[in-house]
Amino acid sequence: MQVVEKSNEGLSRVLQITVPAKDLGQKLEAKIAEVTPRMKLKGFRPGKVPSAHVRKLYGKELMGEIVQEALNTSGQKALEDANIRPAAPAEMKLSSDIEKVIAGQEDLAFEMSVEIMPEFEPIDPASIELTKPTYAASDADVDEALKELASQSKTYEAKGGKSPKAAEGDMVVIDFVGRIDGEAFEGGSAEGAQLVLGSGQFIPGFEDQLKGAKAGETKTVAVTFPEAYQAKHLAGKPAEFEVTVQEIRAPKEADADEEFAKRIGFETLDALKTALKTNLEQQYASASRFKLKRALLDVLDAKHDFQLPAKMVETEFGAIWSQVEADKARGGLPAEDAAKSEDELKAEYRKIAERRVRLGLVLAEIGRRNNVGVSDQELSNAIMAEARQYPGRERQVFDFYRQNPNAAAQLRAPIYEEKVCDMIFGKAKIADQTVTKDELFEDEELSA
Repeated sequence: MQVVEKSNEGLSRVLQITVPAKDLGQKLEAKIAEVTPRMKLKGFRPGKVPSAHVRKLYGKELMGEIVQEALNTSGQKALEDANIRPAAPAEMKLSSDIEKVIAGQEDLAFEMSVEIMPEFEPIDPASIELTKPTYAASDADVDEALKELASQSKTYEAKGGKSPKAAEGDMVVIDFVGRIDGEAFEGGSAEGAQLVLGSGQFIPGFEDQLKGAKAGETKTVAVTFPEAYQAKHLAGKPAEFEVTVQEIRAPKEADADEEFAKRIGFETLDALKTALKTNLEQQYASASRFKLKRALLDVLDAKHDFQLPAKMVETEFGAIWSQVEADKARGGLPAEDAAKSEDELKAEYRKIAERRVRLGLVLAEIGRRNNVGVSDQELSNAIMAEARQYPGRERQVFDFYRQNPNAAAQLRAPIYEEKVCDMIFGKAKIADQTVTKDELFEDEELSA
């Protein structure tokens, strides 16, 4: 293998790596010699398949595997030999014709671009001082959570009164037929449909026109489908629905009592309260850790100032700016951002990108010096958790991460970050500070 440094600017390095065709050919011969004794092919006795025949049938496939392995191992060895510590995965660009390389007619040559870790001395975790906000779940919090749970479990009963009319919050049981230009359209009819007025379940304007309706009444509801409606053939079109109200039901709040607790799967009301308290304590602990971690990141950001790898910053900024543009397109920019010019926004979000890259490098270096790592089991658990989100497709998810190291790295990164933070918390001086619930959740990111 030959390695030539083509570029050395700041934190960027470009290496030209060449693996001679002769070396690849020798590896192919060794691979054929390894697999031939195990080959079972029609017309040949087991273990007696000629190596030339194996080369003819499988040589191209085997060489493809050898070339892929050479790309990975030679690149890694070049970095190790040059004593280069990458700040991020290297980028590879083939210089040779891959078909000729696989055919044994050309050397494997490629350029490897990499940004190296900047040299800096990270802060000693034991010197860090932090304040951790804490809040314990009270009986009042549990009662509030219980009341909220009961309100979510409300039922609907026939609305009383001499001639009850449908109002906001009532459930109406309706039959309807929708028409466009007088013609019924597919999916626009139903019988016995249950609709809570004010829920926003139907097309905008539909529910409002049923307020004041009585059981047995038939009304014509005129609406226009939204321009962004998921059914493209209906988007933006005006329609009329002939709606017959069969029943009107009023909401009834569930009583937070023993019967309610048993109905949702608990033996007693006290058991339900205990579960709610445990859940609240987990929420409060999560909010507390969030604020503690943010305070730590603020300290790490303030205590470190070094040159950042330009490509990493550009990549991070690009991801952030793409989201900003998407938010802007749908009118979802925060009010304070909407009033700023594009140049002002870019300047602010570039600083955010720089902070993220800086913190990522600092955490990586502190973790390296303290032997923090992510085990194969921890990564497998993360992949398993991801796979559970796609019932019936778990195998495809596992295969995807097994075949895509970069995707697996994206799962590994947050696990590593949390482990490094845990290690720092274990060494730092942390003082607990009791706060109110409002203070714990005052940050909008926590209360959202």
